[in-house]
Amino acid sequence: MWIEILLLSKLAREPMHGYELRKAVEASTGHTLSNNSLYPTLRRFVDAGAVSRSAEEQEAKPPRHVYTITDVGRELLRDMLADFPGELALNESEFLARVGNFARLSRDERARVLDVRKQALLAEQARVAGLAAGQADPWGRAALQHVLGKFDAELRWLADLETELRRDA
Repeated sequence: MWIEILLLSKLAREPMHGYELRKAVEASTGHTLSNNSLYPTLRRFVDAGAVSRSAEEQEAKPPRHVYTITDVGRELLRDMLADFPGELALNESEFLARVGNFARLSRDERARVLDVRKQALLAEQARVAGLAAGQADPWGRAALQHVLGKFDAELRWLADLETELRRDA
């Protein structure tokens, strides 16, 4: 779903053709989208009425297709951003796609996204800590301790974001 969020959020800023969309997503996330991800998603959006497609003539070249978000697409984007199910909460790309679009959400919706991620991280941290405690191999234990350190760092970052939200209230 994160690819859909990123594409719609870019189109919510301005109409773009496919290559521009790919570059805009890469510039803001570091992720490179393949044409096999980009164009089928855009086709689904067009079929669903979330995005319109128009041909832009180019001199001595075939027409270029420009994609524009519709009102249906704006509503879909908003719904996808606000809905952060627990089963997606450990997926970093899903989470960051929402955080990167927090300006589109209310304070309460932002807090809910942060809380869903936090609860998922705490549960996974407890699971991995149990594995580390039972790990006899020192190298395996070291690897699990490294993973636990990543959890600690992100939980601190989430606490900072929660503080920001309280300040904005």
